[in-house]
Amino acid sequence: MAQEIERKFLIDLDSLGKLTGGSSIKQGYISTKDLTTVRIRIRGEQGFLTLKGESRGASRLEFEYSIPVNDAEEILSTLCSRPLIEKIRYEVKHKSRLWEIDIFKGDNSGLVIAELELETEDAAFDLPNWVRLEVTGEPRYYNANLLNYPYRCWTPDERQ
Repeated sequence: MAQEIERKFLIDLDSLGKLTGGSSIKQGYISTKDLTTVRIRIRGEQGFLTLKGESRGASRLEFEYSIPVNDAEEILSTLCSRPLIEKIRYEVKHKSRLWEIDIFKGDNSGLVIAELELETEDAAFDLPNWVRLEVTGEPRYYNANLLNYPYRCWTPDERQ
């Protein structure tokens, strides 16, 4: 069984410094009846199909498969809800941990989230000085929810 354990954080880009080597991500979602997620993603020149179960804290089931990029492009253009999620992802090492920094574009421009995948929910890690606030488990920060309520629509209080 594939298990994703992921923590999400808002960050201060000014404290992080210059980011290099980012990769472009375009992803869309196919509607489901329950709390599962079907995601199609193009990262660079690779396509992926991902199935995710309901989030329980920082954990959920996740199954990801490579698919031909042409298939991913066709699925994104014909089967996925709009708008698509677009972002640039940077990988940053901090004390032996790999952090993924997503800088969103389009309707979610201005949103920046750091994600950290862990082996267990209680795994120890050091918070970098550029982390502002943990948002793990807050549904409005889920990529799939940013479709229906994008960051540009959030009130100043929601943006924290």
